[in-house]
Amino acid sequence: MITTLTVRAIVRATPRTRLLRLGLGTHGFHFRAGQAVMAGLHGSPLRKPYSIASAPREAARNGWIDLLVQVDDAGGPDPHLELAAPGVGVDVEGPFGHFVLPPAVPGGSLLLVAGGTGIAPLRSMLIDTLDHPSPPRVGVVYSARAVEELAYRDELEALAAAGRITLRMTVTRDGHGAWAGRRGRIDQALLAEALPSADAICLLCGPPALVRDITARLRGLGVPDHAVVVERYDA
Repeated sequence: MITTLTVRAIVRATPRTRLLRLGLGTHGFHFRAGQAVMAGLHGSPLRKPYSIASAPREAARNGWIDLLVQVDDAGGPDPHLELAAPGVGVDVEGPFGHFVLPPAVPGGSLLLVAGGTGIAPLRSMLIDTLDHPSPPRVGVVYSARAVEELAYRDELEALAAAGRITLRMTVTRDGHGAWAGRRGRIDQALLAEALPSADAICLLCGPPALVRDITARLRGLGVPDHAVVVERYDA
């Protein structure tokens, strides 16, 4: 089923990404944290998959969903959502996907590991988890090319400062922003700092190489394969 939603706002998340805010209007749009949609400009046959960055209850309260959209590096025309503007219609098909929060969290803890725009579905899961009266312990590990590419940085740091999550972030290349934090790829030591417990459910989203490496490093920390749930992004 295809639903046409209207762009309410476009928010700069990082130099290379935008939050596309789609108003739900009177549409009943039900989804699970971590799911995605196929989306494209209204009337266009071209669509791409985008994870929903909003949490379900958050979307219901606000009346919109956010998609984290990559901007074309070359600045050239793109037939997809990068050309959207406030008031423009966007055709949305879905939701779909099995990369979702488990119905119950054995051991009462989660580890969310993201690379780049892979933070989008994990942000949905995080906010959904913290929206419960007694949320599990949550660790978040987030890697980006440069500090200015860390989407949701302020929100994540605020949650960490409030003691609601354990947060570890790292950047893999030099950028323009000031950064006194970690540099380099996510290693086993960084994962160990954020892992709430050996029986935590670990949800991974990012480029295939990152997902593959993190899976191996979690195995080295004693996390069983069945406790690792992955989603892969090509970008």
